[in-house]
Amino acid sequence: MLTNWLHRVLPRKSIRGGRKREIPLAQHNIQADELSFAAEKVITRLQKEGYQAYVVGGAVRDLLLGVTPKDFDVATNATPEQVRKLFRRSRIIGRRFPIVHVMVGPETIEVTTFRGGVVNSHNELGRIMKDASFGTLEQDAMRRDFTANALYYDPQRQVILDFHHGIEDIRNRRLVMIGNPLERYQEDPVRMLRAARLSGKLGFFVDKYTSKPIAECAQLLQREPPARLFDEVLKILFSGNAQACLRQMAVLRLKNTHPLLDALMPGGESDDNIVALALHNTDERLRADKSVSMGFVLAAVLWPHIRDAWQREQAAGMRTNAAMNAAIASERQYVDKRWGVPQRYSVTMREIWSLQPQFENMRGARPYRLLGQPRFRAAFDFMCLRATLGELPQETVQWWQTFQHGSDAEREQLICAAMQMEKTSTRQKRYRNRRNKQSKQEEV
Repeated sequence: MLTNWLHRVLPRKSIRGGRKREIPLAQHNIQADELSFAAEKVITRLQKEGYQAYVVGGAVRDLLLGVTPKDFDVATNATPEQVRKLFRRSRIIGRRFPIVHVMVGPETIEVTTFRGGVVNSHNELGRIMKDASFGTLEQDAMRRDFTANALYYDPQRQVILDFHHGIEDIRNRRLVMIGNPLERYQEDPVRMLRAARLSGKLGFFVDKYTSKPIAECAQLLQREPPARLFDEVLKILFSGNAQACLRQMAVLRLKNTHPLLDALMPGGESDDNIVALALHNTDERLRADKSVSMGFVLAAVLWPHIRDAWQREQAAGMRTNAAMNAAIASERQYVDKRWGVPQRYSVTMREIWSLQPQFENMRGARPYRLLGQPRFRAAFDFMCLRATLGELPQETVQWWQTFQHGSDAEREQLICAAMQMEKTSTRQKRYRNRRNKQSKQEEV
């Protein structure tokens, strides 16, 4: 009763943070051998040299949820230069707040120095511009974004340090901002996108104090660098639960933040079956720990725009291949600039799109040339996606599946059969045209 009353009458910051609690093994059940070899090695070396060192953030959260972390981050009171001297295969990166990448075998461990409580520079909107102050463990915990990410695991003592009731929030599947949410969003507006991504990915609900200022602060995202926003878009699309993240964005009223995200949200301009299917397939592949091509995903996400432009060009009298090239050219500025898609992805997208008309041409040497294209496999998978939704007949998919794996003789038979079908189709079309012409003359 008293706690509930305090929640109502006191600011969130007053009741959530500050006091360190040590959670023993019996209460968290995380075993040291659940850490990667690289993370344990880095922590052991830092502690051996007299520094504090902990696994921090999402890895601890995921282990508590029974999920195997994809990577492990380490926080320490050693400065980046001190960390760099301890590990031969390491490098310092970052300007706003330097961190160290330590390479151990094939794995890279991100090592950050505890952040201080003082921020060096804000702009007129409260946005952090420079943040290179180092501090204590307690100050670092206060600078974290969400309580679920402010947990520090010591594998030597097998304890978790919890400053903000993060374990309680994780068990209640609740996402809570540390400190004053309005101020934290002003410091870094991208935290609003993280709230949507983490709550959607983890199946958490966003605490009302955390969600309340988002509608007011959402417009701050428009001032963020496009490259930084696109990085967050990638994290959402590759979260393993992209559709849930996008639904959370709608719930939190995060509209007009990034053209790509706006289009993907329910009811957006790319609210299309092929987009939903592509996101579903991407989520399934990521959950199965399979590789995913970002260029392929974006090709599907932006396909409705290209498809509509392609159809318009064909309706204007252009041939199929030329119409596709014209559609890609006309939409290039829209895709590259308005959506902020980096060139390394847009090149793959355009190659996948440009090959689509060629799957409908099965005559002569054309199938062999298409089969030899570097992006054939991605373009074929994309064509299968389209066929699933009825944009192409399934017979086309079956023809290309057989052609890929057939012998030379089988391939020639397929080409001959395709040419014969095309001739028959052409004769039937001419016959229908003559009949229509005769009918019109008789009516006159």
